Amino acid sequence: MSERKSRIDDDEALAFHRYPTPGKIALRATKPMATQRDLSLAYSPGVAAPVRAIAENPDSVYDYTSKGNFVAVISNGTAILGLGDLGAQASKPVMEGKAVLFKRFADVDAIDIEVEEDDPDAFVECVRRFGRTFGGINLEDIKGPDCFIIEQRLRELLDIPVFHDDQHGTAIISAAGIINACELTGRDIADLTVVVNGAGAAGIAVLELIKAMGVKHDNAILCDSKGVIYKGRTQGMNQWKSAHAADTKARTLAEALDGADCFIGLSVKGAVDKAMVKSMAADPIIFAMANPDPEITPEEVREARSDAIMATGRSDYPNQVNNVLGFPYIFRGALDVRARTINEEMKIAAANALAALAREDVPDEVAAAYHGARPTFGRDYIIPAPFDPRLISHVPPFVAQAAMDSGVARKPIADMAAYKAALARRLDPTAAILQSIQDQVRSGPRKTIVFAEGEEPSVIRAAFAFQNQELGEAILIGREETTRANMRLVGVPEDAIRIVNARLSDRNADYGDWLHARLQRQGYLKRDVQRLVNNDRNVFAACMVARGQAHGMVTGVTRNYAQALGDVQLALDPAPGERVMGMSLVLSRGRTLFIADTNVTEFPPAEALADMACQAAAAARRFGVEPRVALLSYSTFGNPAGDRAEKIQEAVRLLDARQPDFEYEGEMNADVALDPDHRRIYPFSRLSGPANVLIMPAIHAASISTKLMRAAGGATVLGPMLLGLSRPVQIARLGAGVSDIMTLAALAAHDLSAEAEANGEKA
Repeated sequence: MSERKSRIDDDEALAFHRYPTPGKIALRATKPMATQRDLSLAYSPGVAAPVRAIAENPDSVYDYTSKGNFVAVISNGTAILGLGDLGAQASKPVMEGKAVLFKRFADVDAIDIEVEEDDPDAFVECVRRFGRTFGGINLEDIKGPDCFIIEQRLRELLDIPVFHDDQHGTAIISAAGIINACELTGRDIADLTVVVNGAGAAGIAVLELIKAMGVKHDNAILCDSKGVIYKGRTQGMNQWKSAHAADTKARTLAEALDGADCFIGLSVKGAVDKAMVKSMAADPIIFAMANPDPEITPEEVREARSDAIMATGRSDYPNQVNNVLGFPYIFRGALDVRARTINEEMKIAAANALAALAREDVPDEVAAAYHGARPTFGRDYIIPAPFDPRLISHVPPFVAQAAMDSGVARKPIADMAAYKAALARRLDPTAAILQSIQDQVRSGPRKTIVFAEGEEPSVIRAAFAFQNQELGEAILIGREETTRANMRLVGVPEDAIRIVNARLSDRNADYGDWLHARLQRQGYLKRDVQRLVNNDRNVFAACMVARGQAHGMVTGVTRNYAQALGDVQLALDPAPGERVMGMSLVLSRGRTLFIADTNVTEFPPAEALADMACQAAAAARRFGVEPRVALLSYSTFGNPAGDRAEKIQEAVRLLDARQPDFEYEGEMNADVALDPDHRRIYPFSRLSGPANVLIMPAIHAASISTKLMRAAGGATVLGPMLLGLSRPVQIARLGAGVSDIMTLAALAAHDLSAEAEANGEKA
């Protein structure tokens, strides 16, 4: 099946590593370096103060330097991937790649160090001398048994985490899969019979870890290229193999596998055949992790039997044992408590965390990696996907807690919930804002949100997540039979969420009478209105909100924005003194921007622009941001002159007359508004700093700019959010995913419209 693997041409790989800048890593200053004073603080004489502080208290090195988030990736190149001993310099691309993965997945800064030394004692002495420069050391691509000696000695000599990923990373991910495989097959790990083929660094590490987790010594057999490692064997033995010698009559891998529950392979392609698989116990657990081709392929296993649970090291098969699931998050947790080591308790905690995550509902980002076929916990999904965004906030807390409980943490974490939230923010710039919104929602009165398109699988999952995260009560609008069938399809308990069938609701008559009284002078007959209430879920949901049976609603997944808004406005008016408008929140390069109107008014007149400025400023404050509003144009303060610029100038004059309590200025070009030094050229500007609320002259400008920033500029865009209605309503983009829908539900519960909160009724 090697043809299924992604082919990478050598020329492509060489070009990737060479251009536009050779290599994959670079350093970036974390402090400003723009002025002479900055340089004086960064170097001489400013460094003298932290130097003295660290000399007086060595642990303060974590407070004044980057040590606490800095890992060294170290190798001597004696076992580079599957390429063998090619020397230290040749290992550099691999070590740089490892450093990149640390940063990408856990925001850990790492640098590669290649040591020209094959002698284990000399290697240890070299690393010992510089090791304490770093918060941790990741050993990589060092041949066995030297890797055992080097890691053990460095752990004894250094008071920082030292971790040989080739051993323990594979062990931890494998252990997570075995935990879940045991659960699916009804086994107790204490009774599991295991055969490990491959007595190198990874194989022995896997065996040691699963024994620490409960596998009995007498239930485990280790094999190498010469067969079973049994008590009394002398050929090809060393102290690490001898520690796992079994009291068994089996002498070959085939004999060892007869009746075994679990096979763990870290050896060579073709080591296992179908006859061996057939001889194993019922529901066998087969982890064939030889690289690049497994000991036996999943296709061959399926030909032999249908009840096996299979994992490999390959990304083109289910249940990939991928070390990137482990080392970034293990070091993240270890660094954050300033751990002195990474011990067995921390490894087991990481394995348990990964196993638990695989049992949870899968987010859209993971489903996308499976080409839309959403995986659920089961035989083909026992290990989380490497790109699961929850890993950063899920695994490190387990590791950190284990370090604290086992006494190796220098700096215990007092508030684990706050730590989890901080972890989410490290890689997701919207996390801090969303966390604040969700915290406010949880601390306030419980609110009920209607999900108008309740039959949609993505909407069901979003509503379930909304309730599970204690953000409020969800109501699904839909036909009971269809909705429950889709709930079963996505693994949501059928009784978990209240379902309301619009056609069969006992409130239909009330809603019909109320809506007819509202619309009768707009050309609607009673039968027209009743048909809308019965058949249009947006109208029905909006009536629920308007009549006080719910606080807010979410829709838009199956209809375009304008149509969904039109449906809602049949039942809901703008809040008094408010204008219905769309606002997007953009996070880019450390900057937070609010942009309006992104969705409703195509060419707003001056008065509308002034209204938008006031509403957007109020919304920014509800997000905890003090607004500095810029009314944007193609011109800046009259240059060049034009009719469209005059409209913006008139809006500014209207704001002058209103005397709002926030900074505003216009008309301005976008680059001027965002320039922190624009007052050098325009000293009369009323903005004390760069604008953070941008009022666009037309809807197309707002929409194009936000989409360009997301697509080409790499910005994160939240929204558009709907402001100005008398009750909280949020409209998702057509085909929105679960995360977006749930976010909008949280925003509806948060009640972005100040007037909606003032006028809202308790459900």
